[in-house]
Amino acid sequence: MSVLIIVFLTAVAALFSGVFEQGKFARYIGIFGLIIALYVSFLPEYSFFEQYRNMYDYSANTALFTKISLVVTILLFFLGGFAFSNHRSHQSELYALILFALCGGIILFGFQNLVTLFLGIEILSIPLYVMAGANKTDLRSNEASIKYFLMGAFATGFLLFGIAFIYGSTGTFDLYKIQEFGITNPKNVMFILGVILMLCAMSFKVALAPFHMWSPDVYTGSPSLITAFMASVVKIAGFFALFRMMTIGFYGVTQEWINIFGVFLIITLLLANVMGLAQTNAKRMLAYSSVSHAGYIGLVFFGMNTLSTYTLAFYLFAYSLSTIGVFMCLIWVEKVKRETSYGAFKGLAKTEPLLAVVAAISLLSMAGVPLTAGFMGKFSLFAQALSNDNNAFLVIVAVLGSAISIAYYLRLIIAMFFFKESTFKTSEKVTITYNIVAVCIIASLVILGVFPDLFAKGFGL
Repeated sequence: MSVLIIVFLTAVAALFSGVFEQGKFARYIGIFGLIIALYVSFLPEYSFFEQYRNMYDYSANTALFTKISLVVTILLFFLGGFAFSNHRSHQSELYALILFALCGGIILFGFQNLVTLFLGIEILSIPLYVMAGANKTDLRSNEASIKYFLMGAFATGFLLFGIAFIYGSTGTFDLYKIQEFGITNPKNVMFILGVILMLCAMSFKVALAPFHMWSPDVYTGSPSLITAFMASVVKIAGFFALFRMMTIGFYGVTQEWINIFGVFLIITLLLANVMGLAQTNAKRMLAYSSVSHAGYIGLVFFGMNTLSTYTLAFYLFAYSLSTIGVFMCLIWVEKVKRETSYGAFKGLAKTEPLLAVVAAISLLSMAGVPLTAGFMGKFSLFAQALSNDNNAFLVIVAVLGSAISIAYYLRLIIAMFFFKESTFKTSEKVTITYNIVAVCIIASLVILGVFPDLFAKGFGL
């Protein structure tokens, strides 16, 4: 909870910094506060907060996912100076909203009851509705904001309806008491209906098909840095909340929901990858890519073992680094070309070779090519699922989806590297900050692909 308080105070400071110099100091305040929060996340929690354990428990798993989200957010803040150059009049608000959303994510990492879960989801979601429409003069951004808000409200209705059924049948919001009820009453109709409603609501939050309809339009219309935040930090928070909810609270009725969840994954893996193949816009392709990765991540629920949480953390971190690597390239191209079609990337390797390299390695990691962190993450998930022969069909679908994804990732790589002449007629160069972040991401993806055990050492496990 110490980390949560630090991030919240940093958000307030960043917000009020907008009174001075149009908030140009907000990014530095955010980075400074996040670094302090990251340092504190490695320390034992203060005993004072023990009294709140029935609401929020800062366990080892909570600490791990908190550290991952802080690292990813720090990288995004480093990219913000260039990415938000068109938002100088309200930069402080955007940075503050990112930090407020991160507060919601941190709550989701350690919630102990369904009320805290609901609060975390709303604190995470409401700033996103605003940030999606940050480009106020862009109709696509306005569409993204209103569509995200309406669909989010619809999903919240499902969530609250499910919580009402759960409370009505169990008489408690506590996850562990709900687990006990599920074990002793596995055929309670009201309880199972509540579980399914909550599963559907959380599937919306992580963009699992068929609840992904909002994702392509929202990702495409939102400012690119906000889209990167949605595809990384929000995905981390949403999936761990889903994992915690289903494996703790609803463990006793696993057989009632696991097959429904498997159907969601099959639809996601096939639909998202086929749709990604049909796209001509790189940003929209990455939106469908994000949906497909939700399908891969969902495999963590099949063949679960004592390493499942660690496997989930590794994959989410690798995917988030890859997402930032691609989006930092997309942000620069979008600023120079005013578009994000595949054609806009033609010849990028001639003009900005480091940007092209980080995007290419990130895309290869997303595709699961060996010697990248993405490969090790996918391999771990597939191996875990295959530990049970009943999951073989699901893994085959995942491998097929991964093979299809290589095609649309390669289209972007070909555009960047295989054109003799550069199409970038500009004197603007990438900032030193972007080059440093690019080198860090390249090194991380390759090193974790070759030495995956360094992930555990790096996060103090």
